[in-house]
Amino acid sequence: MISVENWAEIRRLHRSEGVAIKEIARRLGIARNTVRAALASDRPPQYERAKTGSVVDAYEPAIRSLLLNAPRMSAPEIASRINWPHSMSPLKKRLTTLRPQYVGLDPSDRTEYEAGDIAQCDLWFPDYKIPVGPGQEEILPVLAMTLGFSKMTAAVMIPTRKGGDILAGMWNLIRGWGKAPRQLVWDREAAIGGRGKPTVEAASFAGTLGVSITLAPAVDPEFKGGIERRNKYFETSFLPGRTFTSPQDFNTQFAHWLETTANVRRMRVIRARPIDLFQQDLAAMVDLPPIAPMIGLTHRVRLGRDYYVRIDSNDYSVDPRAIGRFVDIRATADQVIVTCDGQVVADHTRSWARELTITDPEHREIAKALRHDLAERRKASRATRTHADGHVVAIRALPEYDALFGVDFDPRPDSGAGSTAEGTR
Repeated sequence: MISVENWAEIRRLHRSEGVAIKEIARRLGIARNTVRAALASDRPPQYERAKTGSVVDAYEPAIRSLLLNAPRMSAPEIASRINWPHSMSPLKKRLTTLRPQYVGLDPSDRTEYEAGDIAQCDLWFPDYKIPVGPGQEEILPVLAMTLGFSKMTAAVMIPTRKGGDILAGMWNLIRGWGKAPRQLVWDREAAIGGRGKPTVEAASFAGTLGVSITLAPAVDPEFKGGIERRNKYFETSFLPGRTFTSPQDFNTQFAHWLETTANVRRMRVIRARPIDLFQQDLAAMVDLPPIAPMIGLTHRVRLGRDYYVRIDSNDYSVDPRAIGRFVDIRATADQVIVTCDGQVVADHTRSWARELTITDPEHREIAKALRHDLAERRKASRATRTHADGHVVAIRALPEYDALFGVDFDPRPDSGAGSTAEGTR
């Protein structure tokens, strides 16, 4: 086979200078048939190694037999079944060509979104324990939302993956955008739609905003691949090398990184920066309602003598004057508010730690005053007797009854009598 240089020289001499084939062969010292072959070829010569057999060839019939019955059988299991004696590399390489013949091909299309159409939502769990209280650290969920058209991303760390906390986080991010996308795309997150349809809380939230919640098919992470790729980007580009002192510190650092890095870098899929397309997304999104949706953890309970209510394993004190009455509890990421008949009877900063007792000193003083008043009333009740009809029974001293009946129960001995008797003896 001639070199590319000789091939190019042959074509130049013949086509540009009109040199005959015999003369070209003489000048370059090659055969005339080689010159003819070079002139007949429109492409430069390429070296191709002769194909040789593979160590997998002898095992291919057995591999095909296994794939016929179990197309997704793993490579290590196939190696075990066929007594594979070599390294796994050639076997895995052959399986990449054989397996699709039995499993079938599943090509994925590129999805194009209209402005304002959707936001993909997901929970990301950073592999980092955040300090949440004295001696306590937790791995906490981060709610992330990415707009389909502009790829604008917003995210916030939330206390739990309960429905109320997730919805509160969504409202926080949507309110930051100023408008809501027409669809909120979720996977089968238990608190949003674990049974294949939105929960009552999630449906109420979407209805208040005037948007819809779309749930991904079961076991189909590609349905919201955009936000899944963003989560991996967070793992590799935001998290490494950082330290956090609290959930609030995490949110501050993350918001700054999204604003200065993630949302201002050019993305190949949209051929622009998310911040450049965000205004188009915003113009097509839905205006926010005048009334905020119901968010946060909610609960209704009758307040017991132990004047505390429990939110996510923590106990918060309530005004003891509400004991025995129903109270309504609402907890957001930052606050715990308890009301009774529309009146606020407790207002605490929510703790993200666990198994704590949080007491308002004013509630403790009120409880102390109530116990003192009760003790005084019981003391007064014991000092006053009443008949069955309710009128008060007068209480007199016992000597008054003695005088009334002419009885003298003086236990003191007569001193004169005692002296005479002693002298007689």
